Amino acid sequence: MGQTGQVDSTDIAPPEPNPLRKSAGAFAPLQIPLFRDRWIASTVSSVGTWMQDTAGTWLMTVLTTSPLLIALMQTAASLPVLFLGLLAGATADIYERRRLLIFWQCWMLGSVAILAVLTFFGVVSPVMLLLLTFMLNIGSAMNNPAWQAIVPELVPREDIPSAVTLNAASNNIARAVGPALGGLMIAAFMSPHKGAGWVFALNSASFAGVIWILWRWKRTPLFKSALPAERIAGSVRSGLRYLRYAPSLQGPLIRAFTFTFFVSAVWSLLALVAKRDLHHGAMGYGILNGSLGVGAVMGATSLARIRRHIDADKLLAITSVYYVVTLLLLAFVHIPAVAILTLLGAGFAWTTTMSTLNVSVQLSVPGWVYARALGTYLMTFQGGMALGSVVWGVIAQRSSTKAALICSAVGMALSIPLTSRIHILKGELPDLTPYKWKRPLPTLATMPDPDDGPVRISIDYRIPLENYAVFSRVIHSLEAVRLRGGAVRWGIYRDAADPEHLNETFVMESWLDYLRSRERMTAADHLIREQVYALHRGDGTPTVSHQIWAREVAEHAEGSAS
Repeated sequence: MGQTGQVDSTDIAPPEPNPLRKSAGAFAPLQIPLFRDRWIASTVSSVGTWMQDTAGTWLMTVLTTSPLLIALMQTAASLPVLFLGLLAGATADIYERRRLLIFWQCWMLGSVAILAVLTFFGVVSPVMLLLLTFMLNIGSAMNNPAWQAIVPELVPREDIPSAVTLNAASNNIARAVGPALGGLMIAAFMSPHKGAGWVFALNSASFAGVIWILWRWKRTPLFKSALPAERIAGSVRSGLRYLRYAPSLQGPLIRAFTFTFFVSAVWSLLALVAKRDLHHGAMGYGILNGSLGVGAVMGATSLARIRRHIDADKLLAITSVYYVVTLLLLAFVHIPAVAILTLLGAGFAWTTTMSTLNVSVQLSVPGWVYARALGTYLMTFQGGMALGSVVWGVIAQRSSTKAALICSAVGMALSIPLTSRIHILKGELPDLTPYKWKRPLPTLATMPDPDDGPVRISIDYRIPLENYAVFSRVIHSLEAVRLRGGAVRWGIYRDAADPEHLNETFVMESWLDYLRSRERMTAADHLIREQVYALHRGDGTPTVSHQIWAREVAEHAEGSAS
């Protein structure tokens, strides 16, 4: 700050055009024993999950010929993520994540173990298979935000991009290997029930390794509140309020939904392309699917190097253009070799895009709302995939697969100029570490109860007329800080009789919410607050008053006690 109170441009460091340049090598996180053990256990478990997906769908085709029940297997797998993402993030931000993860891993182990037993004894029914698949994926949906949210607790901040990419590689390795192993195990037994039962049993056992790693983990949380935990409903509301006033989080969510909506045509129509256009059966479809997985793993191993030379916006633009080309090639060129090479690149582009968007979410939010942001991201991602799959499926059914692929390619091409305006990981990343207040709350005549409220905080400033333009700009930056932290209303007012007197007012639902807002303030938020305070030219610091809602008190008759 200059001596006049003006914001001096020399005080502001030039932004880093590519914040990911400083990221370590692609495999750096694997040098950390805890992350490496978790990654190996997670990869084994993911292989079991993809084996389960293949075996469960195949078993359903044995149990029934109903296309609806067979299609509902995919619904049972995707629906929980779509509806429980934010709730899962809220619970992961409230409860101790290590215990929460152990609980949901045990839930998934138990669900699959019950299914294995019923299948071995030949008493499983289509409805029971759907129900237990749904139960398994409830556990997966509730587990995922907490599972991703512990990454910053396992690796240094500069290794987060590589860690996220390695997690994506783990899932894609499993996607490439798991379905084939599941199919081989079913084929190895004369009875489909016995083959599927062994797949379910192995998947159940695969959760044990993850549980063991979590059990041994001595967790040190990055953010631990000294206040009572939020209730679930309040946690969801505060997460949505943060999203509303956080443009840095809204950008990745918009781009994730747009990208997955159009790209879902590849995933949802690939089986039809293999069967109708390339004239291949299940093996051909498996090779095409495996090509996506192999390409994704290739992308994961080279993404760290690419990020050092290309910023996130250019990277996302390149992958979007590549998917336009992919969709058009799948629509017009029906040569298996071309399709395989194209899908290798598509898998590369898929990992590059989703890893970049995931990293941008993880680097854009503070610890207190971390899992809620990831839960919202997973909901957005799944929502784009689910809605897109329906749209392209309807077009393919009423017209042709070619028409659906062309429509998605055109839509993707038209979206690129619009989404390119939404910048990702642009400039210097904010310091999201919790701010440590140097002064306690002022002594109040009567200490409010935690649930007392609403609470109005009023701050008076003396701003010289020559500083008013700068103040008006900076104070409105503070508005988002107040609202993200929990304020339900905010305003700045200028005294009509004394233009140098300005008053900032914001309202919290309760005294406890006000205390939480102080705890949630980050170093970057406090920097904005200090810029506002530096423009004040009164005696001492701006005057702050805390006002509690005055409730009506009924008068008692004088003789009521007699």
